Amino acid sequence: MRPAFEDINAELIALGEMRDKPAGTVRITTFKHAATSVLCPVLPGFLAAYPDIRVEITVDDALTDIIESRYDAGIRFSEKVAKDMVALKVGSDIQTAVVGSPAYFANRPIPNTPQDLAGHNCINYRFATSGGLYSWEFEEDGRPFQVRVDGSLVFNDGDLLLAAALAGQGIAYLFEDRIADLVAEGRLIKVLAKWCPIFPGYYLYHPNRRQTPPALAALIDVLQVS
Repeated sequence: MRPAFEDINAELIALGEMRDKPAGTVRITTFKHAATSVLCPVLPGFLAAYPDIRVEITVDDALTDIIESRYDAGIRFSEKVAKDMVALKVGSDIQTAVVGSPAYFANRPIPNTPQDLAGHNCINYRFATSGGLYSWEFEEDGRPFQVRVDGSLVFNDGDLLLAAALAGQGIAYLFEDRIADLVAEGRLIKVLAKWCPIFPGYYLYHPNRRQTPPALAALIDVLQVS
């Protein structure tokens, strides 16, 4: 009975929102990077165009069940989206990068291959969901492979990874858009560039309903155009 009740609820929400412009609250769960790189850039224009819509964003690296937690949608990488969801690409492809500060490399050799990372202090990321450490992903001649790194610091937040790298505390694996300006300013040095893969961008996903709530549909339209 649960899917039927959810469809009825969605229809009631849609009926309540039917007016000259969409209205209501859109609740979204997503990663911090997706929030800052995909959602935040479009929100000023979107909210100005739709003053009766309120957007609530929950940043959560865990794989939240959007139906159970009553979210309208989530934004994740495609491989993290359940097969029974409607998924729409809302972000460009994402380049990865490995970086360290000039102070860190002052007395250490630059790694030439991912295997050289074994001799470096690498800053690890721990998954909120599984509790495991992220294995750094690389690519050679189109073939992906992973390298498990070690170091004295472990975080579960990308901002702290970046701060530690800037402070000279080790090498970090981050998204290119997070570090491009810092590399241009000389505050970070990018290494292993030819080994770093490009990931498909983020996908917005939501339950497969007959009627998408108008407020959510309006936000999807803006995200797919941007």
